Amino acid sequence: MAERPAEGPRERLVDAAIRLLERDGPEGLNARELAGAIGASTMAVYTHFGGMAGVHEAVMRESFVRFGRRLRDVPRTDDPVTDLLALGLAYREYALARPQLYRFMFGITAPGAGPMIGHDLTTEGTPTELAEVNATFGQVVELVRRAMDAGRIRSGEPATIAGQVWSMIHGYVLLEIVGVFGDDGRGVTEILAPHAANLLVGLGDRREAVERSAMSLAAVPMASRAPRPATAVRGPRPGPRPNKK
Repeated sequence: MAERPAEGPRERLVDAAIRLLERDGPEGLNARELAGAIGASTMAVYTHFGGMAGVHEAVMRESFVRFGRRLRDVPRTDDPVTDLLALGLAYREYALARPQLYRFMFGITAPGAGPMIGHDLTTEGTPTELAEVNATFGQVVELVRRAMDAGRIRSGEPATIAGQVWSMIHGYVLLEIVGVFGDDGRGVTEILAPHAANLLVGLGDRREAVERSAMSLAAVPMASRAPRPATAVRGPRPGPRPNKK
């Protein structure tokens, strides 16, 4: 999906920062390279953002806007569990296509504290300085509430359960980005899918119902199992896979 075109110099700088980050990683994101990318002097960075710290914050915000937009593009069906699973696959697809940006937007490679620190997303209605994060997280909360209303998972605090779902997919994606699960996509079927099923069953759904919902994923557009891109951030590779019993 094409991102919206940049408008003024501030928006052009944010777009350029995201492109530099995705291409060169956080080390390549500096005032000189950034200003040069739009044909301006470094003074533009300080005029519009006060320095690189302001650029980092703007990149995080815009990243969550784009991330949330991508997740909203995933069609909803009559089955909230199918929708949760489809959202998880779209989440993974987005993150693996932009591994440097994904790590940056959660403060893993950005200087200073990440945007999530100090914000209580497990309490609905909690004010936050980063509304874009709440908007993205809110989509998971919405689907969890639908699953509760449909009797698929037991009643509880939707935002708290959504936090468990987000923790699962976020942890998996970070490990896949650094190469822990290899690069052939088998991690989805051998790690992520069973993990998601176990979590849903633990939350009260029936395993056979989860399996039916998973089978329905093939009919959901944009719920593709994207291959791991060549630009993914690589880290230490694990030892041999244990033998299956």
